[in-house]
Amino acid sequence: MSEDPTTPNPLPEPGEPAHSPEGVERPVAQINSSVPHSARIWNYLLGGKDNYPVDRQAGDKVREVFPGMVDMTRHSRYMLARTVRFLAGEAGVRQFLDIGTGLPTVDNTHEVAQRVAPESRIVYVDNDPLVLVHAQALLTSTPEGATDYIEADVRDPGLILRAAAKTLDLTRPTALMLMGILGLVADYDEARAIVNRLMDALPSGSYLALYDGADTDPSYVEALRRHNSGPGVVPYTPRSLEQIAGYFDGLALVDPGVVPVTQWRPEPSPWGDPPQVSCAGGVARKP
Repeated sequence: MSEDPTTPNPLPEPGEPAHSPEGVERPVAQINSSVPHSARIWNYLLGGKDNYPVDRQAGDKVREVFPGMVDMTRHSRYMLARTVRFLAGEAGVRQFLDIGTGLPTVDNTHEVAQRVAPESRIVYVDNDPLVLVHAQALLTSTPEGATDYIEADVRDPGLILRAAAKTLDLTRPTALMLMGILGLVADYDEARAIVNRLMDALPSGSYLALYDGADTDPSYVEALRRHNSGPGVVPYTPRSLEQIAGYFDGLALVDPGVVPVTQWRPEPSPWGDPPQVSCAGGVARKP
């Protein structure tokens, strides 16, 4: 690919359909720029440019009620990078299934993993047509490794597993990454069932890496309540720490367990001591 993966193609004009790049076969819906989308709001809060005015308005409304939202998005992203470095390094994982990819930014999963182990193979999954527009940036890879992109919804684990098997050998240990995506599944039992279905399909030695918004800060809960009441919005449901920990039932948590994302194996930061954030997660190994 000639494009720099950290600077994807410009946004399409509002209403312009997303076209599948080479290797992506499934048809996609048109991008709806009149309704805010979680991936584009997240991109805006991270300082990106791949968003529309409606996304920026939604992000600003959340920040009005919960000023810590920018810290939460930033430090959640940092945890993702630390997690991938651990998995590709200490844990020796060479396959990654990253569901809820979001828009490409700096240090995407494949960049971090292949920096540690060039032979790593990564499959990204998302259902936002705008992410598909940027899939070429995601599909860059080292010659030794591979990346692929699947347009699918997290609620369809069967489709995800079938498509991922074209790039990943699911009989070998694989890291399942569900970073900030399960809050979009309103029913907790359904979210648990999705995690179980995906992990059941992976062999011993695989890992689950997950974080989600937590209900530990009333201002964050209130900001989400107001956001979720908007027309056409896919609601995001924060979970209790006990519920987030429940996703790891039956797995062996690695230290330090389920904690706020700023406390998961923190590293020095130019911003000083990390703040408390209403987002928690962990990493666990399948016995």
